[in-house]
Amino acid sequence: MKQIIPTLWLDDQAEQAAQFYCDTFNEGKILRTDYYTDAGKEAHGHNKGDVMTVSFTIEGQQFIGLNGGPAFKITPAISFSVQCKSIEEVDELWNKLIDGGSALMPIDTYPFSRRYGWVVDKFGVSWQLNYVEHEVTQKIIPSLMFTQHLAGQAEEAINFYTSVFPESGVGLLSRYPAGQEPEVEGTINYGEFKIFDYQMIAMDSAQAHEFGFTEGVSLVVNCDAQEEIDRYSDALSAVPEAEVCGWLKDKYGVSWQIEPTILDEMQASGTPEQIESVMAAFMQMKRIDIAALETAYHQG
Repeated sequence: MKQIIPTLWLDDQAEQAAQFYCDTFNEGKILRTDYYTDAGKEAHGHNKGDVMTVSFTIEGQQFIGLNGGPAFKITPAISFSVQCKSIEEVDELWNKLIDGGSALMPIDTYPFSRRYGWVVDKFGVSWQLNYVEHEVTQKIIPSLMFTQHLAGQAEEAINFYTSVFPESGVGLLSRYPAGQEPEVEGTINYGEFKIFDYQMIAMDSAQAHEFGFTEGVSLVVNCDAQEEIDRYSDALSAVPEAEVCGWLKDKYGVSWQIEPTILDEMQASGTPEQIESVMAAFMQMKRIDIAALETAYHQG
């Protein structure tokens, strides 16, 4: 079954961040570390052998830490809602994540939760810790906040994303009532949806936030065939100049990586020469061409 894999753009701290999250959450495990080659050095600025990405799982869900340097910053526009089974779990996670970080909403009782806190950790990643009294099927849920000129577009975005991907659906939509200015009555204060049966959250906020979507958090979609890559890229890409190495930016500014599953297989099993050849081809691409990657692999 396909899944969405959040990628965290980190300022050359991917190894430290991945280990921190594995130590902080349950079921933490480093899956694989990939390294930069000489290919594309003029663009990425890293030396051959430097750590490029660290793939890891926490709470049974996969993440990727990318050593991307200082070019992009993670913002609270995409945070991660953690569904906690007890008040004690909320407090324990808060104490670990606040160390070196800062609070966006202090841990407390709120009208919507008996125990909740929103924290930015020392790596800049935002976590919404929430005590829930029901069974959960997905512990950590990416949450998209539509701010500034995008405030009021959460429902449109939910409908758009669920139209693009299979195994999708819209869940609970909670709306702002009248009298909560600057929020606009009827816009989404909390919305649930699924793509590939992967849970996500979207919300509007017309408050004076200084942040919006950036490449700091991107969402990876692994594809088995070129047809899938082309279909998702055609549907999502709205900023042609942002297309590079399978990355694209949609009309709301959310970044996606549309990548072939075979690329992971090549990096995991290829010889150093094959990996170098594949990466040299990969770094020249905007939209990924699976056939060209396979040719590069066999020529390596």
